[in-house]
Amino acid sequence: MTTFNLTETTASKISSTLTRLRHQMGAPAVGMVLTLVAVVDEAGQYDAVRAATDAAREHPSRILVVINRSPREHNRLDAEIRVGESAPGEVVLLRLYGELTEHAHSVITPLLLPDTPVVAWWPCQGPAVPATDPIGRLAGRRITDAQAARDTVAAISGRADVYVPGDTDMAWTRLTPWRSLLAAAFDQPIGKIEHGVVEGAPGNPSAPLLAAWLSDRLAAPIGVADSPGPGLTGVRLAIEGGGELVVTRTDARLATLSRPGHPDRRVALARRPASELLAEELRRLDPDEVYASAIQRLAQLTKSAR
Repeated sequence: MTTFNLTETTASKISSTLTRLRHQMGAPAVGMVLTLVAVVDEAGQYDAVRAATDAAREHPSRILVVINRSPREHNRLDAEIRVGESAPGEVVLLRLYGELTEHAHSVITPLLLPDTPVVAWWPCQGPAVPATDPIGRLAGRRITDAQAARDTVAAISGRADVYVPGDTDMAWTRLTPWRSLLAAAFDQPIGKIEHGVVEGAPGNPSAPLLAAWLSDRLAAPIGVADSPGPGLTGVRLAIEGGGELVVTRTDARLATLSRPGHPDRRVALARRPASELLAEELRRLDPDEVYASAIQRLAQLTKSAR
């Protein structure tokens, strides 16, 4: 991996440096399938870069990491460029100072790969309306993470009010193994679900979202209950006529599935790192209609509970 630093630079100099470094290594920027724009603060940039780089092994990308520094300093753009013969793409860390912190979209626009999709990702606090954010407007897919918000549950329940096709949230991505397991549990007839509850750590935004998805799919009231965690720890669904379908997870790795008339079964249900969550989201660049339906249901349930 080659690292090249540019201080007080411009987007055009960064672009030409990228081209020169790639040609020096005999690996021009071909084969990259998208541009990933990650908007983070300095404290979160290391984890974001590591997750994006790992995800790029499946989806070779140009990764642009926007780090807004002090708006009180004079206007300046510093760049750290990382490329390598064995690297899955290119990584450019952009540190913006002064008024440039308000115009990051102007900086990154010349650096977007031509004729490839653009994905915007906010692993830290995201914008209130991702689709109208200047960087969000450049992207066909916009990934937020309600877990990073100050009020995590309010953040995910408010996504429906500002949803635009192409939006998604990591709180939803974390539910994929749970949704797959629960859907598979209904492959054999179980009976009508009368009510249920999702158990998770206090403030976990995935818990009410999973409850909303289940409520929407099962046409039954599904509540949320606090548990010691970590993350989601259980789902209990009461079956008409008696009995329960239960999924419990106590160690963040394995879960137990219990159904009437069947022996308990241990299944893998591990909590996944950010790199796996991001890689999953990059596999689909079309709108996620199931997510849209789930957050709309969550918004309805939140309003009716007030």
